[in-house]
Amino acid sequence: MAKELHHFIGGKKVAGKSGRFLDVYNPTTGEVASKAPLATKAEVEAAIADSQRAFTEWSATSPLTRARVMFKFKELCEKHADELALLVANEHGKVVSDARGSVQRGLEVVEFACGIPHLLKGEYSDSVSRGIDVYSMRQPLGVVAGITPFNFPAMVPMWMFAVAIAAGNTFILKPSEKDPSCPLRLAELMLEAGAPPGVLNCMIGDKESVDTILTDPRIQAVSFVGSTPIAQYVYATAAAHGKRVQAMGGAKNHMIIMPDADMDQAVDALIGAGYGSAGERCMAVSVAVPVGKGTADKLVEALAPRVRALKVGPSTDKDSEMGPLVTKEHLAKVKGYVDTGVSEGAKLVVDGRGLNLQGYEGGYFMGGCLFDNVTPEMKIYKEEIFGPVLSVVRTESFEEAAKLPTEHEFGNGVAIFTRDGDAARDFAARVQVGMVGINVPIPVPLAFHTFGGWKKSAFGDTNQHGPEGVKFYTKIKTVTARWPTGIRSGAEFNIPTMK
Repeated sequence: MAKELHHFIGGKKVAGKSGRFLDVYNPTTGEVASKAPLATKAEVEAAIADSQRAFTEWSATSPLTRARVMFKFKELCEKHADELALLVANEHGKVVSDARGSVQRGLEVVEFACGIPHLLKGEYSDSVSRGIDVYSMRQPLGVVAGITPFNFPAMVPMWMFAVAIAAGNTFILKPSEKDPSCPLRLAELMLEAGAPPGVLNCMIGDKESVDTILTDPRIQAVSFVGSTPIAQYVYATAAAHGKRVQAMGGAKNHMIIMPDADMDQAVDALIGAGYGSAGERCMAVSVAVPVGKGTADKLVEALAPRVRALKVGPSTDKDSEMGPLVTKEHLAKVKGYVDTGVSEGAKLVVDGRGLNLQGYEGGYFMGGCLFDNVTPEMKIYKEEIFGPVLSVVRTESFEEAAKLPTEHEFGNGVAIFTRDGDAARDFAARVQVGMVGINVPIPVPLAFHTFGGWKKSAFGDTNQHGPEGVKFYTKIKTVTARWPTGIRSGAEFNIPTMK
């Protein structure tokens, strides 16, 4: 019988009360691994009340003390890194090495948050007028929340709650109900690290839980990562209820390959960035844009055998390069996009739809797919597939290639591979995309910079982690101070001016 998962509220495992459960599958086998309780509105409201209670004490704790909790949390996550990676692999389907890497990328933001005493320092101006000083301070917002996606159940929650909690907020985490075990374990480790009960509460839920978070007046800010339609809904609903919102949506990441690029390097980059994590990354490269017929022919000729040779297998097999997709429904959706690409007239150079692994017939596996002669009018170019499908769009010039990511409705990430510094510099300056890689296929910034796209890839004015994350989870207060000596000279009725 599948085990029943729980919520984590007030430092304790709390059984679900709704009577509603969602099956959580092991995508390698297709078997039900556990049952996730789906919280009711009342259950979420109780968790928010618990977080609100904890905020009073936590926000009054010194930044240095909060930093020490984050140091301890980082130490505990490193100690349990293999356990966390296995939880991700067994519920999401990432191969273990990739899952381990995603844990590490999350911990880099925790590491950044350990510097919160410095990050919260305000500004000070001495004697702006006679006997008057002006200074500013950053203070926490209160109870904040994060709604995180299935594809990074360790990394994205840490991107959100590490900075928020270090800044003095308390946090409600609503992880994906498809793979909630790792986020629940992170909440337990935060308690073990010394954060008081209620500082990090974790609720499993569906739309009922999300809507409660978006509308409850006690939640001050909401961070979201997921598909664009839901990101738009989250942004509009939460903003209408007076909350700060950062909502990261979908992507269609291009990689431009110039004629002077190192072809071996470009092919290696595309194999890893296009098919790693079965393409279930918001920063996955899903469109290769070779410039010139000669470049395109060489690229497709080099890519095809590499895609056919991908080692697809169980997520826990150390030899696997690509594991299964997350659910049976998502597998069917991705295969449907491949069907559409064929019907639209794209050339399917490598077809991975028929992959069948002996002993894992119930798993959600497909091989890598490679399309050539894809055009911007096709659905497989316009929409985010979120699977192991790479489309080659041929162009004749640098100008034509550069226009593609700029004119696409998504603007998350883009890369250019070239030896020409002038072309790379010009491309980086002009392309209308939020994150740019130069000979780097997946340009996810390190934790002390900020993550976020443009256009329909991001909604809200502030991006994730880095200095922007600190701004998002704090509010600034400016103090103008004077300490008078002697007898007051009387009231002044004009606006204060410098004297």
